[in-house]
Amino acid sequence: MKHLFSLLENNDSSDASTVDSQVNRRDFLKFVVIGGAGLTLGLSLDSAHAEMSGPGKTSADESLTNGQFAPNAFIRIEPDNTVHVIIKHLEMGQGTFTGLSTLIAEELEADWSQIKPHAAPANAALYNNLLWGPAQGTGGSTAIANSFEQMRKAGAAAKMMLVAAAAQLWDLPADEISVSQGVVSHKASGKSASFGELAELAAKQDVPEPEEITLKDPKDFVLIGKRIPRKDGGKTDGTAIFTQDIKLDGMQTAVVTHSPRFGGKVKTFNADKARKMPGVTDVVQISTGIVVLATDFWSAQKARETLDITWDNSQAATASSEALLTEYKTLAKKPGLPAKKTGDADQAFKNAAKVIEASYEFPYLAHAAMEPLNCVAHFTGDSCEMWYGAQIHTMDQGAVAALLDLKPAAVKINTLYAGGSFGRRGNPKSDYVLEAAEIAKAKKGTPIKLVWTREDDMRAGYFRPMYYHTLKAGLDKDNKLVAWEHRIVGQSIAKGSAFEGMMVQKGVDVTSVEGASNLPYDIPNMHVELHTTDPGVPIQWWRAVGSTHTAYSTETFIDEIASAAKIDPIAFRLKLLTNKPRHHGVLKLAAEKAGWDSKLPKGRSRGIAVHESFNSYVAQVAEVSVQDDGSYKVERVVCAVDCGIAVNPDIVKAQMEGGIGFGLAPTLVSEITMDNGAVKESNFHDYQVLRMNQMPDVEVHIVPSAQAPTGVGEPATPVIAPAVANALFNATGKRYYRLPIKKA
Repeated sequence: MKHLFSLLENNDSSDASTVDSQVNRRDFLKFVVIGGAGLTLGLSLDSAHAEMSGPGKTSADESLTNGQFAPNAFIRIEPDNTVHVIIKHLEMGQGTFTGLSTLIAEELEADWSQIKPHAAPANAALYNNLLWGPAQGTGGSTAIANSFEQMRKAGAAAKMMLVAAAAQLWDLPADEISVSQGVVSHKASGKSASFGELAELAAKQDVPEPEEITLKDPKDFVLIGKRIPRKDGGKTDGTAIFTQDIKLDGMQTAVVTHSPRFGGKVKTFNADKARKMPGVTDVVQISTGIVVLATDFWSAQKARETLDITWDNSQAATASSEALLTEYKTLAKKPGLPAKKTGDADQAFKNAAKVIEASYEFPYLAHAAMEPLNCVAHFTGDSCEMWYGAQIHTMDQGAVAALLDLKPAAVKINTLYAGGSFGRRGNPKSDYVLEAAEIAKAKKGTPIKLVWTREDDMRAGYFRPMYYHTLKAGLDKDNKLVAWEHRIVGQSIAKGSAFEGMMVQKGVDVTSVEGASNLPYDIPNMHVELHTTDPGVPIQWWRAVGSTHTAYSTETFIDEIASAAKIDPIAFRLKLLTNKPRHHGVLKLAAEKAGWDSKLPKGRSRGIAVHESFNSYVAQVAEVSVQDDGSYKVERVVCAVDCGIAVNPDIVKAQMEGGIGFGLAPTLVSEITMDNGAVKESNFHDYQVLRMNQMPDVEVHIVPSAQAPTGVGEPATPVIAPAVANALFNATGKRYYRLPIKKA
């Protein structure tokens, strides 16, 4: 695959995606795009500043189409007064349609009822993730963080042009004109107009230069920081459009039989029975397996069951969970590649008065989103149009283009709602998207809907890697933590992907050690090391990535050290976090709101954990009850989060609640197990996820902040498991070194 960040350079189409090849992409992008909506002004940022850019004092007059006002790449205002907001990030339930629309509406001074969000097309030149470089995509809890100033400046610029239009129309000074709730008005004269009424004239105004744009003072926010209704509706009444809802003339449904073992290839196959079954239109072989095509899913699925396939397993994986664990334990006895080294831990251990050691086991995990993987592709020979929940548009677009021998701009991606993802739809190899494109190539001219069943989704990869950790800590005679050694063994997510050059540094995959190599505790002598394995099991990021295992090992180990030192676990942490005020803040807030020092009802115990990921800080106190048979229930969770400005507090709370529920699944029940290169689990009966009756009462407390927004989609997930394990210790006196914890 081409390197992700080279794809933009090769996007030399002659359509609306064209960018002057002489543009220096380290500077602010300045380009004009002429498409169906007329002239559109592109916006971009460098690494530090938000700017609106355009070719000088260009008039936006060409942006007028039937009275429409399109001042930039993110806003379209119709004569009927609708404000269409173009959203560059996938809406997969995390609230991007609402959050990003809020930023536009705040500075535009639009009424919330007139805002209508739409998914942006795949166009990295206009819609890149500003924290990633010239690539469009959603992940790493970056949607709000990378768009906060960009979207606000887009709204502010549009407001300035509307005011200029009103000033011209009424022959009045612009500085006497105000905007509020979608109405432009002049108080002294009583004149007023809606956005729609001014759209045509506004399109003829000069586009503001970056230095002319002034953003609102946070004290004047009307929408940001307030609870307002979400804009991703239709999910409860069936009107929301997902991939499965797409129906095209002549469309065929495709299902694929993959090798039961990773790395297996088709040796021979017999599809005579399948071809004769009702509804079946064809059976074809592609690089990943055998495809059955039919007029409907059920016909394709039933025919697939009749396929007679012989697999060539000469290059197939042989990994089994038990054997891998044995291998990982052996590796952990030896020094690995250094991920962090401060002080002299070896000497500190020799001088320590007390040494504590522990090891931790983490299984493979499936993403198990409610909507299994699917994609619609229509290849005509000179272009390919696709419909699905695209998470990393640029990567998919480039991969499909390479497969079909097209320029990236000839691959049109229609981004739909996704029923969850947790990282899975942002596959570094574009696996299921390429599968749909390869089938469409074989059936050129016929629209293809690829459908993965839950069993396909569970068994064909890609997983959160299996990991093994060993930790060792040294306390001096005063119970001060003076030495720390942490070894991690597991697969590299980035190795072999388009992200390797960026994420693998001196052989260390930063996603394997995040949360460990940047441990916030003040420990003078610290060694963090990594062993990277390659057992042939396809893996990728999973919600909160490396922190899903490092937070557990470090936070339960810190509790164990505090216990050995006979110090309250919160007091122990606070002393080590003297120079970490935001960790301090959430830790104290969670403890206070949970009533840490208050007496619990009989049979309940508390545990606490704190962790920073995606630049957000989360602390959680879990309350558990344990039964005589070892079963237990997480009764209550108190969560404190510092994520900068909470653009929509209700969504922040929802993401904390959802992240806690998601993180509880691998705490209590979830695990993928391997046997001879194949996955044992197949559906929710044997790969269990959290059930409604297992969800605790959750309280979320947001730290007031004037800091720029940071991520909220993932940071709650890593914290819940160690909080629960620490609570269980306080109930049982036992430490828990393996997830999931099925019995106390």
